Amino acid sequence: MEISALMNDLINELPAVKLNPVMQPKILIADDHSMIRKGLKLHVQLTLGFTDIDEVGTCNELMKELVKNKYTHLILDIILSDGNTLEVIPNIRRVYPDLNILVFSMQPAEIYGEAVKQYGINYYMSKSVGEEEMIQTLQKFIHNETPQKRTDIHHQDNPFKTLAPRELEILHYVLKGIGTKEISENLNLKMNTVSTIKTRIYEKTNAGNIKELIELATLYNVNY
Repeated sequence: MEISALMNDLINELPAVKLNPVMQPKILIADDHSMIRKGLKLHVQLTLGFTDIDEVGTCNELMKELVKNKYTHLILDIILSDGNTLEVIPNIRRVYPDLNILVFSMQPAEIYGEAVKQYGINYYMSKSVGEEEMIQTLQKFIHNETPQKRTDIHHQDNPFKTLAPRELEILHYVLKGIGTKEISENLNLKMNTVSTIKTRIYEKTNAGNIKELIELATLYNVNY
């Protein structure tokens, strides 16, 4: 599915949406695992007392919901069943510059947490976090507090941490064995642009071939 094209079709004619600072929290959860969505929703409802919560499971549903309703907070995973949310975050930011976003993912924080900061996303929570820390993080996020600086980032020598968001998008396609032509069509990029980015990925990770790249991704817990 061409998520980037879908997003452009949905929002091209929409002006940037400014959120009302006194608006009660309206939360959207985007994750492709229904048990995670429902568990997170229950935590927020029963423990924190916020009840205006919707959920979606795909990038397609996410974009349609954001166009249809005005949300104050978005909690989303990096990888959904029909695409990578890194592909749509820039457009979400363009239309909803004030939307508070928290990434809730199994993807390594030292890679993706740093990458999404350029979009003003400072909340990144691992799905392996304990219940107490999860509640504390969600409470601060929904109350729009400044997140604490992480001190538990591992793998400082991680070869993927220098990849830019666009490089991470294409990395996932490459790891899944998708060719340059299909990547260019999905992301609305020229084939030579995709080829250049693929070359940079191999250079930055020092991977000599796709087999080595996959082995590195497995070693550093980069899921695809």
